[in-house]
Amino acid sequence: MKLLSASQTRQADQATIQAEGIRSEDLMERAATALARWLMQRLPLQTPAREIHVFCGPGNNGGDGLAAGRLLHEAGYPISVWLLPASQHSADFTLNRQRLPADIPCQEINPEQLPTLPATAVAVDALFGTGLTRPLEGTAATVVQHLNQAGVTVVSVDVPSGLLLDAPQPMGSTVVHATHTISFELPKLAFLLPQNALYVGEWHILPIGLAAEVIHNLPVDNYFVDEIMLMNRLPHRQTFGHKGTYGHALLLVGSYSKMGAGVLASRACLHSGVGLLTVSLPAAGYSILQTAVPEAMALTDSQPNHLCDLPELKSYSAIGMGPGVGQHDDTRALLEDLLCTSQVPLVLDADALNLMATNRPLLDLLPPDSILTPHPKEFERLTEPARHDYHRLDLLRSFCQQYRCFTVLKGAYTCTGTPTGELYFNSTGNPGMATGGSGDVLTGVLTALRAQGLAPLDACLVGVYAHGRAGDLAALQTGEMGLTASDLVVQLGPALRELTPPKAL
Repeated sequence: MKLLSASQTRQADQATIQAEGIRSEDLMERAATALARWLMQRLPLQTPAREIHVFCGPGNNGGDGLAAGRLLHEAGYPISVWLLPASQHSADFTLNRQRLPADIPCQEINPEQLPTLPATAVAVDALFGTGLTRPLEGTAATVVQHLNQAGVTVVSVDVPSGLLLDAPQPMGSTVVHATHTISFELPKLAFLLPQNALYVGEWHILPIGLAAEVIHNLPVDNYFVDEIMLMNRLPHRQTFGHKGTYGHALLLVGSYSKMGAGVLASRACLHSGVGLLTVSLPAAGYSILQTAVPEAMALTDSQPNHLCDLPELKSYSAIGMGPGVGQHDDTRALLEDLLCTSQVPLVLDADALNLMATNRPLLDLLPPDSILTPHPKEFERLTEPARHDYHRLDLLRSFCQQYRCFTVLKGAYTCTGTPTGELYFNSTGNPGMATGGSGDVLTGVLTALRAQGLAPLDACLVGVYAHGRAGDLAALQTGEMGLTASDLVVQLGPALRELTPPKAL
């Protein structure tokens, strides 16, 4: 699913109008109908009915609001319309203003006497849409501040008014704090950034039939990854396959007091389809691993409490390193040796990343197509502190291009950066996954997928999606607050099964 810029969104609208031979007001009616139906599904008519107050700006976003208000009124909902004072209006706004029934209360907003909204009211924010390029000021800012202070449910149309779609929000600017944001056809990049969470609230996608071919041909470098995108990226299990068919992974994990991280990564690797798994860990972890993960083979290090020795690598098809390894100088030397000698795909996480951050020449040794999985703080150590979310994305692109690697920047909507500059935002997962060990599980998943021969991009997209989906399945059973990393491991199989296409005839 592509993430379009504001200008590309307008291109898609215009191309749809031309391709279908319809008028712009017809496309607006589609959007308004989708919005009205969405509201009606969530606000069943009752006595007394909840009041719906529609706040309309002078452009096409306001036209969407006027049309939706008319449709809601026809369905029996109590509607009031409030118009932002303006000297000019778009043609489609004017048309839908004329179509508004006379019995709908409709008046221009007086900034000195703003409308009083009952606590049970729903405010539809149709003030400004994707065309906004500068912060709100004057009466518009006053109205938005009033909505934010009213304490009512706010539904924003297309984008919360005042939110810039393609640039960082200026400090102190006024933006609607939406309860829900309705986006037509596709999500928007701004919805996926932490700095905008307060404004966007819970967002929803409503299809309105924009021209699929036009969207397909628009060049983008940001994508939103969903199940449909991944359906053909996992191979079928072969009838006569055996454990050697599905790869032999090596995990370099653990140190004193952090053996659990290695256990989680190991269990996740096995639950993600790898044929064989060998785990290299400090001698003190031998009995722990053999008890907790009997399916794995164990190689014990000469050191009891940290990793020092790099095993012979020729028998492995992918190698993961990092969960729980600590930052001992012996372990740094092992990492350097690994980077210089490995001929198979690498997945690097946790302290393997921190060791590179504090020994930056190691970054230059990264083999092409390595996968790194930092959380935001680890990523800052590898690059620099980000000034804002858009700067962080710029840093991610530059880092991946410079070191020819794939970087999985973990968080809500985990973002995978690529050596060619594209960014892929994940659609699965929930706040319950913000728990110790979740990242160790992801390392195991990615290592297993690379060991089975998946290309680095496919491994990242499938692995991150399945990891998040496992979290969603686990949360259905435990709730978000009760979720642990071990719960993720149990749900990896069901999550990957959802991405396995049926065998073709």
